[in-house]
Amino acid sequence: MRNKGMRLAAALLLLTSLAVPSAYTSAAAKNVKVKVTLVSMELTENNHVGNEWYTAGYINDKEIKEGSSVVLDLKATESIKLKGYAEEQDKIPDKGEATSSIKVSDVTKPVTKAVKVTVTENRGRYSGNTATWKFTFKVQKQ
Repeated sequence: MRNKGMRLAAALLLLTSLAVPSAYTSAAAKNVKVKVTLVSMELTENNHVGNEWYTAGYINDKEIKEGSSVVLDLKATESIKLKGYAEEQDKIPDKGEATSSIKVSDVTKPVTKAVKVTVTENRGRYSGNTATWKFTFKVQKQ
């Protein structure tokens, strides 16, 4: 009788040890759908840098138009890279860019993330002056 109980206990222990890691593995490997929207690109300050601009927003290195969204299928361990780019249009363009990342696992409720881009005038009497752009992204689980 004692031998039968030990075999049963060993079998239960073996089953438990096999079942637990697979539960963790399947949860970690599960993909999450995340919707990312480029809400706006706004010039918030301009100290004589220029008045003609090219701007672009990027999500994971893919350009997206203002007001548009993309749905990403990512692992919970991955991150979403947000990037803003601004370029003042003249003979010698002034450029600026900035990036920010959000871990997919941190997106438990909708998140609004601002990426601030500074462009510095590189020539002329206003050399050194800056303009600031604010790129606003909204990130939410689907």
